Amino acid sequence: MKTTLRIAAAELRYLFCSPVAWLILVIFSVQVGLSFTDAFMQQVQYEGMGYSLWEVTSSIFTGWRGIFPSYLPNLYLYIPLLTMGLMSREYSSGSIKLLFSSPINDKQIILGKYISVLVYNLVLIMPLLIITVFCGITIDNADVPLILTGVLGIYLLISAYGAIGLFMSSITQYQVVAAVGTLIVLAALNYVGEVGRDYDFVRDITYWLSISGRAHQFIAGMICSEDLLYFFIVIALFICLSIERLHVRHKKNTPAKTWGMYAGTVVAALFLGYVTSLPACKFYYDSTATKKNTLTKVSQDIMSKLDGDLKITTYVNLLDRDAYAGLPRMRNEDRDRFERYLRFKPEIKMEYVYYWDQSTNPSSSESFFPKGLTLQEKAERMAKTMNLNYNMFLTPDKMNEIMDLTPEGHRFVRLIERGNGQKAYLRLYDDNMKFPEETEISAALKRFIVKSPKVAFLVGNGMRDIKNTGDRGYSRFANDIYFRHSLENQGFDVVTCSLESDIPEDIDIVVLADLRNPLSETENAHLENYINRGGNLFILGDTRRQAAMNSIVEQFGVSFTPGTLVSDVREDDSENPSLLIGRFTQAAADNFALYKRPKEWGQVVTMPETAGLLFDASKGFEMIPVLTTDSTYWTELQTTNFVDSIPAFNPEKGELRGAYITAMALHRQINGKDQRVVITGDADCVSNGEFGRSHGGYYSTNFTIISGTFSWLSYDEYPLNTERPSGKDSSLSISKSTFKWAKYGFYVVYPLLLVVIGMTISIRRKRN
Repeated sequence: MKTTLRIAAAELRYLFCSPVAWLILVIFSVQVGLSFTDAFMQQVQYEGMGYSLWEVTSSIFTGWRGIFPSYLPNLYLYIPLLTMGLMSREYSSGSIKLLFSSPINDKQIILGKYISVLVYNLVLIMPLLIITVFCGITIDNADVPLILTGVLGIYLLISAYGAIGLFMSSITQYQVVAAVGTLIVLAALNYVGEVGRDYDFVRDITYWLSISGRAHQFIAGMICSEDLLYFFIVIALFICLSIERLHVRHKKNTPAKTWGMYAGTVVAALFLGYVTSLPACKFYYDSTATKKNTLTKVSQDIMSKLDGDLKITTYVNLLDRDAYAGLPRMRNEDRDRFERYLRFKPEIKMEYVYYWDQSTNPSSSESFFPKGLTLQEKAERMAKTMNLNYNMFLTPDKMNEIMDLTPEGHRFVRLIERGNGQKAYLRLYDDNMKFPEETEISAALKRFIVKSPKVAFLVGNGMRDIKNTGDRGYSRFANDIYFRHSLENQGFDVVTCSLESDIPEDIDIVVLADLRNPLSETENAHLENYINRGGNLFILGDTRRQAAMNSIVEQFGVSFTPGTLVSDVREDDSENPSLLIGRFTQAAADNFALYKRPKEWGQVVTMPETAGLLFDASKGFEMIPVLTTDSTYWTELQTTNFVDSIPAFNPEKGELRGAYITAMALHRQINGKDQRVVITGDADCVSNGEFGRSHGGYYSTNFTIISGTFSWLSYDEYPLNTERPSGKDSSLSISKSTFKWAKYGFYVVYPLLLVVIGMTISIRRKRN
C-alpha cells in the first residue's frame, strides 16, 4: 500500500505542475461560481420583492433550473484532458521500462495513478463544497444532505470518467489519441442506452451499461444501491482492464488468452450489474428533508398490507394516441414510473399486451393516412411508420378473447391484478401530466384492502345528471375515467339513486345538486330516513333554487340568501359581476387536510351566480366555514341578466353588503356516528363547464372542492392525501446588498487564488 501511495503522490506532484490541470480547476470554478451566483441571486431578488420562497435548496441545486443538472453535460470535457497522460506519458518517455524493472507490480502502478485522479477530483469539486457551506449558513434550515448527495453523484461520475480515461491512456503512447479515445468511449456509454431498446435482453444490457442519467438520482437526493454500485462496478471494470492491459504489455500472452481475460472481466462486471439491478437487491436512502423521493406514509401503509402477488398488465393499442408510452423501447422509462412502489414490493410483475383497434383517442398520425383505409390497413401503416413488427399486435378478435376493453375506449390502460383475483384499473388522463401520480396509483391499490365508499347521486326533480356531458352536467367529476380528479379515479364507487324508494344501506355519501322542484312527501320521507340514520351528504344549491333547496337544508340550521351574490370589484373587467371568488378560510385549512395548501398559496374557487349561506346553531350541528367572500359582495335582488345589465347596490330594496359564506361543513353526533354534511351556494363550481373555463387574474382550484369535500365526508379514506409538508428552507439570512459583494468571491476571488497558487508552483518548479 505504501508503494501505491508513493506512486499516487508522485503523480499528484506531476499533475499540479501541469498548467492543464490548473486550467481545468480555474474553468470549472468559474462555471460553478457564475451559475451558483445567478441562481442564488434570483432567490435573493424574489425575497426582496416580497415573494414567498419555497424549498430554496432544491430550487437552486436540483430544480428545472438547478445548477447541478447544468454541470453534467460538460463534465466529460474536463476529464480526458486530465487523464490522457497518466500512462501514455510513461510509454512515450520510456519510464515505463523502469517501472517494469522495479519491484512494483501492475496493480500498484494503476491504483497509484487512479488514486491521484481521485484526489484531484476532490480538489475539482472543492467549489461545490464551498457553496454547500455558504448555503448552510445563508439559507435558513438549508437541506444540506440534499446538496451533499448531489455533490457525491458528481464526484462518482467524474471518478468513473477518470477510470475510463486511465484505461484509454494505458492503451496508447499518444496522449491526443488517449484523449480522443476517452471521449469516444464516454460518448458510447452515453448513447448505448438507445441501442436495442426494442428487444428485451439487449435492452436490459444496454440500459445498465448506459452512464447517461446515472447521477440524476443523486442530484435529486436519492441514493439507490443500483446507481451507487454501478459507479463502483464501472470504476473497477476499467481499473481491472487497465491492469490487464499493463500486464499484457510486458508479458507475452496468446491473443486467445488476452481476449479471454478481457472478456471474463467484462462478463463479470455485467453479471454484477445484473444482480445489483434486480428490484429485490436494491436499497435506497432518501436524503431530502421532506423525503420527496419516497412514497408518503399513507402509500407505504397500503403497500405493507398488500401481501401476495401483484401484477400490472399494460394494454397498448397501436392506433391510440398514447401508444408510444407503452412500446418495448419505452419499457425502462415506464418501469421507472413505478420505481417507488417496487422499492416496497419488489416482486411486482409488469407485463404488456399489444393490439390494434379503433380508439376513442386516435393517433394524430391517422390524419395523414389516405381516406378509406380499413382498421387493419391503418394498423399496418402505423407499425411500418413506427418501425415496429406488425405481427406483435393482436387483432381485435384475439384481443377480445383476452379482455374486452370497449368500456375503456380501447385507450392506453393498465390492469392491476392481485393474487386473490382482485382487479383495478389505472388510466392515462386528459391533462398535461398525463400519467397517474402517487395519489391515483395508491388509490387504485387501496381498493384491494379497504372497501371503497359508495357515492349516490340523486336523480329526478331537475337535479344535475352525472351522465350529462354538457356544461351543466357532472360527468367529469363523477365518473369521467379520463379526468384525474373524478371520484372513479380517486377510489370511490359511483351510482345514481332515486328517492322513489329508500336509499340503500350500503350508500356512504349522497349528493343532492341543484334541486329545481320540491320533493314529494314520499321522496322527502326517504331522504329523511337517510339523514336520520346518520348518512353523509354533499348538497349543492344555486340561485333561483332557494325555495326548493331551503326546505331541504333548514333541518341543518342552514338557509340560502335570496337573489345572487355580486360584486363591483373584479380582477378582470371582462368578467361577469356575478362570478364569485370564494376563498378558503383558516378554519377550513385547520379541519380539512387537503385545504391547507390552497389556503397557503392563496388559491380560490370560482362560483358563477352563487347564493350565500346563513347558519343557525340551534339545530344541533357544528359549522365550519369553508369558503367566504370579501366584503364587497351584496345580495342582488333586482338584476337577473348579468350579461346585458350591470347590477348596482340598492340597500333600499333590502340588498345587504358584506362577507358571505358560500360553502360550509356541518357535523354532529347521531346514533353513535359522526354525521357530516357539506353545503355550497353554487352547483356550477364543480360542473363540466367550470372545469374547462379559465378566469383571468384568478388562481382557481375548483377540483380541490371535490377532493377536499369527499375526503372529509369519507373520514379521510379517499381521496388519499399524499401531500408532503413544505420544506423549511423558505427564507434567506443574507441581504441583496451583502450578496452583491459576496458573489465575487465565487467566480473572481477563488479562481484568481487558484491561478496564483498554480503560478507559484510553476515558478518554484522552474527555479528548482
